[in-house]
Amino acid sequence: MQDDLDILDNISTGILALDSELRVTALNAAGQALLETSEARCCGLHAGQLVLRPREWLQNLEQVMANNSPLVRRGMRLVLLSGQEIHADLIITPLGGEDTRLLIELQPVDRLLRISREESLINAQETTRAVVRGLAHEIKNPLGGVRGAAQLLARELPDEELAEYTRIIIREADRLRDLVDRLLGPNRQPDLQQLNIHEILEHVRNLITAEFGPEVAIARDYDPSLPEFSGDRSQLVQVMLNILRNAVQAAPSPSECAITLRTRSQRQFTIGTERHRLVCRIDLLDNGPGVPEEMLHAIFVPMVTTKAEGSGLGLSIAQSMINSHHGLLECESQPGNTRFTIYLPMDSEDA
Repeated sequence: MQDDLDILDNISTGILALDSELRVTALNAAGQALLETSEARCCGLHAGQLVLRPREWLQNLEQVMANNSPLVRRGMRLVLLSGQEIHADLIITPLGGEDTRLLIELQPVDRLLRISREESLINAQETTRAVVRGLAHEIKNPLGGVRGAAQLLARELPDEELAEYTRIIIREADRLRDLVDRLLGPNRQPDLQQLNIHEILEHVRNLITAEFGPEVAIARDYDPSLPEFSGDRSQLVQVMLNILRNAVQAAPSPSECAITLRTRSQRQFTIGTERHRLVCRIDLLDNGPGVPEEMLHAIFVPMVTTKAEGSGLGLSIAQSMINSHHGLLECESQPGNTRFTIYLPMDSEDA
């Protein structure tokens, strides 16, 4: 029996089993990820308690029970208990016997679109980094020559007032060099150590409270079952701190900013082209004005920013740091509801 459960947990299609009273008797790992729940939480629950607005969902189940014949539904809309809306293909099969039971196959159609979008995002990041590396090389070489020439010229100038001009040249050359270094992102591999994601989130929450005051409302919705994983603590702190700072700064005032920190596990989850048995999902939500729709697709590109005084490098560097953990950083935004989602593999020896 345990071997059968292991097989089901390695199937990418969600499998849900219901008894004759439409109560959950089994849910595989892919189904848990799709419905954002766990088998322990939902076993024994009525099928109508798995989703919000379950009328259409229950009608299909009851139809199969009444007719004792399979039913296929394409692209059925399901609203999860978290409020997230998904679309999935359903195959509902009655299992014969004294009491009719149901076997439901759930295949999310959003999944293929998401995988394609993530792959495009990763490819775009790699292309951008290649362009920036080439550009940095072309800038830093002549910049070093300009700085060196200014230093030589400063030694030959007899007038101290004229030397001020060479100091300006040197300072500006150094500023441009630092900008190029920031464009390149972190120049080291992650310093991997065993981490507890909630300890990191609590540390970032304390930093935000210390910087902006206790009037910033920060709610926590953690999954305590998440195991430790291997990662670079300083890089992950920097990523989350950058995102939350942006959220507070975008609000009219700190007291009007409401942030939610949420963690969940995702099983049999694909990042780019690689499928992982277990992924940590971190949602950073805020109620700010959001990212303009026309800029949403480009916010991870260097030098793209909505802030007049911003450099446009923070989110690009954050994405690079998450990519170095073999993870992904995504954003969904509309006025009053912006969500940055970080996916970090928890089953990889490399990340």
